[in-house]
Amino acid sequence: MMKARVTVTLKNGVLDPQGKAIEGSLAALGFSGIEGVRQGKVFDLELTSTSKEKADEEIKAMCEKLLANTVIENYAVEML
Repeated sequence: MMKARVTVTLKNGVLDPQGKAIEGSLAALGFSGIEGVRQGKVFDLELTSTSKEKADEEIKAMCEKLLANTVIENYAVEML
């Protein structure tokens, strides 16, 4: 069994209203020195594939088709 972590974040230049709301909330809670907040998503996957190449292929397809909106989001894959 293989494990992977996919991290999806908004591309630079894409507005992030949720990140702005988090930034404002942190300031309201007394945290200072925060220049900006960008929010994202993390997916932990468990794969039955025994081939790293096959797993990489499958994960890329998952990201391109469902996990990330590649028009406005980037994704990074980390094999665990």
